[in-house]
Amino acid sequence: MPATVIVGSQWGDEGKGKITDFLSQKADYVVRYSGGDNAGHTLVLNGEKLHLQLIPSGILLENVQNVIGNGVVLNPLTLFNEIDYLKQYGVSAKNLVISDRAQVIMPYHRLLDRLQEEKKSHKLGTTQKGIGPAYMDKVERIGIRVCDLIDPEALKQRLKTTLAAKNEILTKLYDQKELNFDHIYETYKAFGQRMKPMVADTSYLINQALDENKKVLFEGAQGSMLDIDQGTYPFVTSSNPISGGATVGAGIGPKRIDDVVGVAKVYTSRVGEGPFPTELFDEKAQTIREVAHEYGVVTKRPRRIGWLDTVVLRHASRISGMTQLSLNCLDVLTGLGTVKIAKAYRLDGQIIDHYPASNQQLDRCEPIYEELPGWSEDISAVTTFDELPANAKHYLNRVSKLVGLPLHTFAVGPEREATHVLTEIW
Repeated sequence: MPATVIVGSQWGDEGKGKITDFLSQKADYVVRYSGGDNAGHTLVLNGEKLHLQLIPSGILLENVQNVIGNGVVLNPLTLFNEIDYLKQYGVSAKNLVISDRAQVIMPYHRLLDRLQEEKKSHKLGTTQKGIGPAYMDKVERIGIRVCDLIDPEALKQRLKTTLAAKNEILTKLYDQKELNFDHIYETYKAFGQRMKPMVADTSYLINQALDENKKVLFEGAQGSMLDIDQGTYPFVTSSNPISGGATVGAGIGPKRIDDVVGVAKVYTSRVGEGPFPTELFDEKAQTIREVAHEYGVVTKRPRRIGWLDTVVLRHASRISGMTQLSLNCLDVLTGLGTVKIAKAYRLDGQIIDHYPASNQQLDRCEPIYEELPGWSEDISAVTTFDELPANAKHYLNRVSKLVGLPLHTFAVGPEREATHVLTEIW
């Protein structure tokens, strides 16, 4: 029963897709369990970067079954655009199966997402992909699921009821024109029929695979600090990207999970609004941003940059029960002279080592840094930990100690071959 969950340990963009792609070489299944097409991940195929938002990161390997779980909110247009995009690179996507219980993102979700964000005086920085409104409908129990989408009569009945309610909101609250039922129904009925051969009870499928001792990777979207419950609320996503989200979003029991690998960069980045205690505003931030090409895969917005924050990483480790840590982008820090790690905060004169829930308290938190000597050697061709410069090794060891987790991998570049294993999982 070798089940491993891959989670982001910061605010997303940590390289979860790369680590999932790396580990999927030994996997039988890769399961996406939360979020939607607001989560961009980059894969490298034959030296070329492929950008995906919805399809799981194991899709490049034809012998690996890829699953979109019930916890995902699925935009059919994005799904089929990505399938067609992958075909251009010789990737068939025939190894993809979709949960019949997943919620469907409809046109009114995307429209409402934009209108709601425009109306707010304090913006959340939403990607306006309809993620939040889709999850709202799920909780309100008026959402359309994949099992409805592939059944034309069920789709018609569900859409009639829900669209009538949405049109009332659009016309009376936002002064918008009504959305046309016939156009939406015909478009999404066609999506459903195209999707139908890919649909299954994925909870049954995954549990059966685990019973047969298959290797299953569970892939979350976004990062732990964007978790709706444990993140920097309200500047969070609408789902649970932490490891516990895998049990709900994939339909498995918690005892099924053996390992939880937390993925982080060796510095910190964030897209959008919200607290960021170690954020930098100097030339080093700009250097890191440009060297690492820190611009959002989905939004294209420049990411905010800061030093590595082990208060954040310990919080992420605690809420997901992490067993190992994967650190990416070590090469990006080359040549900075000195590097810093936040090991605690000073809040109102007191030293704390936990992450406060209150944004008002976070605004008053001053990071307490350790300053470490950097390295200038080119490490892009390094293949083992021992080949790293002494200062780079010291940096990785210090992070491991401060977080309290052994290192699973470190990476010195974006390619699969630039990721190196320190502790095996399988």
